[in-house]
Amino acid sequence: MSVPATDPRVPGEGAGPPPSVAVVIPCYRVSAHIRGVLEGIGPSVTHVFCVDDASDDETADAILEAAAADPRVTLVRRAVNGGVGAATMDGYRAAAEAGCRVIVKLDGDGQMDPALVPLLARPILSGEADYVKGNRFQSLDSVRGMPRIRLWGNAVLSFFAKASTGYWDLFDPNNGLTAVEGRVAAALPLDRIHPRYFFESDMLFRLSTLRARVVEIPMVAVYGDERSHLSVVDSLFRFPFLHGRNLLKRLVYNHLLRNFSLATVNLALGVVLVVGGAVFGAIRWSESLATGVPATAGTVMLSALPILVGTQLVLSFLGYDMAQVPDRAVHPFLDPLVEDRPGRPFRGDPPRRGSRPAEDSSDPGA
Repeated sequence: MSVPATDPRVPGEGAGPPPSVAVVIPCYRVSAHIRGVLEGIGPSVTHVFCVDDASDDETADAILEAAAADPRVTLVRRAVNGGVGAATMDGYRAAAEAGCRVIVKLDGDGQMDPALVPLLARPILSGEADYVKGNRFQSLDSVRGMPRIRLWGNAVLSFFAKASTGYWDLFDPNNGLTAVEGRVAAALPLDRIHPRYFFESDMLFRLSTLRARVVEIPMVAVYGDERSHLSVVDSLFRFPFLHGRNLLKRLVYNHLLRNFSLATVNLALGVVLVVGGAVFGAIRWSESLATGVPATAGTVMLSALPILVGTQLVLSFLGYDMAQVPDRAVHPFLDPLVEDRPGRPFRGDPPRRGSRPAEDSSDPGA
């Protein structure tokens, strides 16, 4: 189903047909919510891909029932449960095969308002952004309605996500309501993005290597009787490790291989001074404890001065890194990259309505 190019909810492009907008919904045990989500998707959407991640309830049946009534809906089946990230990437591939210009990701549990889809698509269609995310912290009322455990967890993980991705200006980097431009999605290594809940932050990391522009729109999350499948162990222990890994990769990619600058020297020298000063101070402090002889003022300064100077150099690098947040969209420059790849988006025929298989994806961990 399409809408006229003059529809204000999805800006058209000249007198040609309106751009195709796809919605991807990763589904796992959402039989009680998926019908309401699908019913709320407006006419500006041309394709809806529901990816059943090997649910053991009636999720697939509910999607097929909706597909019988709405020709836009397609069920993509996964034979093995791979995680929300793997299911989303399968949906991205299906939308890419259909040649969709914008790919919006919604959750199947009803927490995200489908009416926001046109708002997510607008910055991409106007050329202002490559990737759009929802922001649950724009309104104080929305923050008050968020469970406290989620609020504190998001605050901590958001800082890690900002550091590992370089998108320091994002307020809600862990938000799952997203939209990506089709050519940008084609340029991403979808098979290397984390298959489970870390995929949202991993997507931002991959986008940062493309220098893609990311913007946010305000939204209100609805918390009802849905149950989160996110592990507390992952949130507390595994996610910080994964963020640290991506941070190191980003520093090497963006500040060493691609853009070696004075800021890179500041970071390297600052880390050496801080670590060296801390190690020297710890050794002298342990010697003082063992001998009972207080350290001299000169010894203290030999430890403190490198730490102070190194901290200033690291802060100088952080200021430079924060100023490097991309401020213009890159998808207009990706046309040759995408079109020169056989089998990439904008070449294949749209998939048929109904059920279609999806290749199983494993966790590459890279």
